[in-house]
Amino acid sequence: MSNQAPNEARIIPLRPARPADSPAPARAPEAPVTPVAPVPREPLWRDLVGDVLRRERLAQERTLKDVADAARISMPYLSEVERGRKEASSEVLAAAARALGLGLGDLLSLAHGELTRIESRRQRRSRGAAGSSYDGLCLVA
Repeated sequence: MSNQAPNEARIIPLRPARPADSPAPARAPEAPVTPVAPVPREPLWRDLVGDVLRRERLAQERTLKDVADAARISMPYLSEVERGRKEASSEVLAAAARALGLGLGDLLSLAHGELTRIESRRQRRSRGAAGSSYDGLCLVA
């Protein structure tokens, strides 16, 4: 048996106790923390495709239920795809595109355009930070 009272907690030290007369160990000086600029997140494909599907649906003034019924997929799942929460299969994407009167190639082309727009905006922002004001196009023959 233990000689410990039943309602008392037993404390087990993680480090051996330091004698009272010994000095505290010296700590190495901490290096100054320099803030690091956050690296822009690469857009995810599911976000791009979802944005395109939602934009097309809203441009046609159609409800989520209407498009989901026409595509023969559940309304909650289509909502998750539009918000970029679900990675839809090519079959689901093709069905959603067809329900909106688009082909799969049209959907992919619109998503590519969205990606290009986001990337050019990101490049402009990084060039602006570097001090370059040139935002033109140079053609060489």
